[in-house]
Amino acid sequence: MMTTDIAVQVPEELLASVPAEVRGSGRDDVRLLVSRGTKVTHHAFRELAGQLRAGDVLVVNTSATMPSAVDGTADGEPVVVHFSTLGPDGRWAVELRTPEPSGSTRRRTGTRAWTAVALPGGHRLVLEEALSADGDRLWWARTDTSDVPGLLRQYGRPIRYSYTAGDQPLSAYQTVFALPTADGAGSAEMPSAARPFTVELVAELVRRGVQFAPITLHTGVASAEAHEPPYPERFEVSQATAWLVNAARAGGGRIVAVGTTAVRALESAAGPDGVVRAASGWTDLVVTPGRGVRVVDGLLTGLHEPEASHLLMLEAIAGRAAIGAAYAEALAGLYLWHEFGDVHLILPDDNRHSPNCSCNGW
Repeated sequence: MMTTDIAVQVPEELLASVPAEVRGSGRDDVRLLVSRGTKVTHHAFRELAGQLRAGDVLVVNTSATMPSAVDGTADGEPVVVHFSTLGPDGRWAVELRTPEPSGSTRRRTGTRAWTAVALPGGHRLVLEEALSADGDRLWWARTDTSDVPGLLRQYGRPIRYSYTAGDQPLSAYQTVFALPTADGAGSAEMPSAARPFTVELVAELVRRGVQFAPITLHTGVASAEAHEPPYPERFEVSQATAWLVNAARAGGGRIVAVGTTAVRALESAAGPDGVVRAASGWTDLVVTPGRGVRVVDGLLTGLHEPEASHLLMLEAIAGRAAIGAAYAEALAGLYLWHEFGDVHLILPDDNRHSPNCSCNGW
């Protein structure tokens, strides 16, 4: 487990249990915490355009969320299968979980290789090997159908965890940037940092000279109890996006990733010289303070629990002092955590460095 030592204890009442449009007036009815170094300010998300400037580039993930949770039976017991990632050999990375009376699930222990799972529609799945030698949560599994996306569309539902109040429609887990793929592949869990964006806000940002650069990274499952580093995931950075990012940096624009998935994809396509090149395939990159960032100047992201490896990425971008100050403010200000919660915009401290210096603006 890779974690930070930032001391954060999130009370249960700060875990967002329903989407913003259920709590308030719309998806963008969330709060925006803005960090510039250790200086923190508080805003509504609808005020995002006022925090950016012409020439900035927002890098957004176009991966659509799949209905990745499917009921099944294993060893004579009910299970919920979380389909995570389609591997290069046609197998799927999956997690078996135990259903709870509330409709949520909990981590299942004691899962073994060659466990057979009966799926809806008479289909069958067999676990073949654990993804890592030191854990048995995620498994490579083979199904008797090549059309797993079709099976998910027919029988699946979005993955949810115990902090959510109930099942939400799949549409609640799609962002305004989500695009379908020819093979039906997508993300097991929503690239949630982009969730508050609306068509109207995107249009306003474009009018103000902010540009959008799409990437694709299909996120795998990251169960709330485990907090492992992310496993290898499929990604693509197009030639057009590479050109736009490089041109913006050369012109003094700031590169702001929308979500940790956008950071992972973009940094995977960047060379040691900081130049982004078109790239696709699988990335096992984990961004840590030791590795640092080469391209990204800022990040728009949700609020992460201290056990999550994502906090190491935030430290790599902003530094420990800045993240510690921001999270103290978030707790004091009663910001909401998780995918339906509030968001955090990390920007360079313009009083200390120019945006594209060798230390990425910090």
